[in-house]
Amino acid sequence: MNTAAHRFIVGDQVAISYRTFGDASGGDATGGNASGRPPVVLQHGFASSGAQNWMAAGLVDALVAEGRQVILVDARGHGESDKPHDSASYGESRMARDLVELFDSLDLTEVDLVGYSMGAIVSLLTAVHDNRIRRLVVGGVGAGVVDLGGVDTRVIDQRALADALRADDPATVTDPAARRFRLFADASDNDRLALAAQAEAVNTEPIAFEQISVQIAVVIAGVDDDLANRPEVLAKRLSATLIRVPGDHLGAVRNPEFRTALLDALR
Repeated sequence: MNTAAHRFIVGDQVAISYRTFGDASGGDATGGNASGRPPVVLQHGFASSGAQNWMAAGLVDALVAEGRQVILVDARGHGESDKPHDSASYGESRMARDLVELFDSLDLTEVDLVGYSMGAIVSLLTAVHDNRIRRLVVGGVGAGVVDLGGVDTRVIDQRALADALRADDPATVTDPAARRFRLFADASDNDRLALAAQAEAVNTEPIAFEQISVQIAVVIAGVDDDLANRPEVLAKRLSATLIRVPGDHLGAVRNPEFRTALLDALR
């Protein structure tokens, strides 16, 4: 299953790419479907894309099979969206504003929002500022989001990651966590300079969890995910249900148990 990408220009003149999917029984991606449930918006993780994070794992197909409308978003610097190389163009807060502008451009009145890793941070920040989110599902993050405002820099140093992404030869990268993401970026044929710019701009401001108001919140974390350490801390702060699934940071989202947990959370 595939549809053509749409692109729209956000306030700082960056083009954001998104795709829409849905069943044939009713509605379009901007207005929900015949069941009255809102669209599901999927925001991927760092060095990934909507297609790689969600379509390749079969999650778009699974949601559409349940009669859901799906909007698949490529974050700036990723997928088919524009890829500026200036760190001033990045940060999860800027990506959250991109989502709000997308909701506005599509005249969405309500959404179910799902984010993984970087996309989870983007989703949380979106929920702080936008009350159109009915259900919120975040994966691949844990206590670092509460303690540090975003990616757990106690596990992966963002300066080391940016340097690893800019290195001419990945063999020169000695930091194990940074090397892991460099190899992942290379395998995914990413724009490494754009990713390095994002690595330098990650959110470090406290997230205003008290301003998040959703009907249901769910945290999904891989049991071997070092970037989702102590997910119970995040679940408690978000008043969310916590679901643990097999897998590490890159593998958990592809586990069938992640798919089951996500579908249950959105039913």
